[in-house]
Amino acid sequence: MFTKVLVANRGEIALRIIRALREMQIKSVAVYSTADRNARFVQAADEAVCIGGPLPSDSYLNMENIISAAVLTGAQAIHPGYGFLAENAEFAQLCTDCQLKFIGPDPKILSLMGNKANARTTMQAHHVPVIPGSTGFVENYNQANKIAQQVGFPVMLKAVAGGGGKGIRKVQCLEDLPSAFTSAQKEAQLSFGDQRMYLEKVISPAKHIEIQVIGDQFQNVVAFPERDCSLQRKQQKVIEESPCALIDSKQRQKIQQIVIKALQEIGYQNAGTVEFLLDDKQNFYFMEMNTRIQVEHPITEEVTGIDLIKAQIKVAAGERLDFNQEDIILNGAAIEARINAEDPQYDFRPQAGLISQLNLPGGLGIRLESAVKSGDQISPYYDSMIIKIIAHAANRREALIRLQNALQELEIQGLKTNQSFLQELLNQPMVTSGKYQINYIDQNFSQILKRQQKGA
Repeated sequence: MFTKVLVANRGEIALRIIRALREMQIKSVAVYSTADRNARFVQAADEAVCIGGPLPSDSYLNMENIISAAVLTGAQAIHPGYGFLAENAEFAQLCTDCQLKFIGPDPKILSLMGNKANARTTMQAHHVPVIPGSTGFVENYNQANKIAQQVGFPVMLKAVAGGGGKGIRKVQCLEDLPSAFTSAQKEAQLSFGDQRMYLEKVISPAKHIEIQVIGDQFQNVVAFPERDCSLQRKQQKVIEESPCALIDSKQRQKIQQIVIKALQEIGYQNAGTVEFLLDDKQNFYFMEMNTRIQVEHPITEEVTGIDLIKAQIKVAAGERLDFNQEDIILNGAAIEARINAEDPQYDFRPQAGLISQLNLPGGLGIRLESAVKSGDQISPYYDSMIIKIIAHAANRREALIRLQNALQELEIQGLKTNQSFLQELLNQPMVTSGKYQINYIDQNFSQILKRQQKGA
């Protein structure tokens, strides 16, 4: 087992990893930008190294500085968290070349599955149903135009290295394709340093369903109960839950076995998430794979009792998984809400500034994931998420009530957030029933916002 691990991330996921390392009695090293010098995750780590200025390109995307910090502090492994370099095959290979263990999949697997276009081709080869679209990369607009007309509009343009809703554009008609292609490429280059794109047919109506997996070097792959991530706004997840209210145990086992078989065949190791669209006829279509831990991993931990971060670290250290598929028993339901510094009144414009007061909720079944406190600054340079609230209960109805109560108790002063919008969203009949689809928020946004304003 490792004795020291560097955490190549920031915010709540960095703090989450540091806490897991502490429980495993492993020393932690935080890296931070000048904007994060006073952050909680920096204070929580055993050691901390400043790696650059506030821009991600100068710090959290600066591979050379991160590797240098690991070597300088004597770390044996690097945990990338999610976002930034978590799915970057070049960074994983650089870790390997410098005798540092990358806590994630092998660089070859990252290239294969972390690259969204390659993942589609691979899953097709292993008999996993995929969404109709491009084979491999879309090199330019002319190629995108040809494929779009073949599969039919509307289509989705997606960055091959994408995640977090970045580098994605829904295109309704041919006239919108040129500007969408250009803007998606630019956003992908800025967010991931990779402007390559692929294209898919839009499956609608549909639910966004994902299967959490973890594999070890002994060909053991375990799949967890599905997460329903269909409550999204412009491809950015807002609320996630596990399990999906519309999937029964037979369907769950079927899709889990398809995923397990495919990932065993490619030799997948460490944590990952296989994402599907579920259409109104209950057909699953592979969409992409995230070759890392997810923002919403806590809801899976709550309904199974498995610590996914610790499992990641153990697998990276060469250990065999200490649980198997039969050990994964669904226990109740869990729902997560992301509280962001953003203004719903103005198209969810990100907010930066001082949190003058922060009073957090609590109670039975409430879990909080955050790295901020009263007096902290929300920086304009990074993601605007302030806190994740996770509610777990014996059933979905009770979990919803607990989450609603927690949102009622939460008090944030100093800047605008999406708190009241989420409260109104959870009161919508379609949401309480669990029958919502991916486009629910976008289609009902004005109505939800009006109700929020009326209740304010």
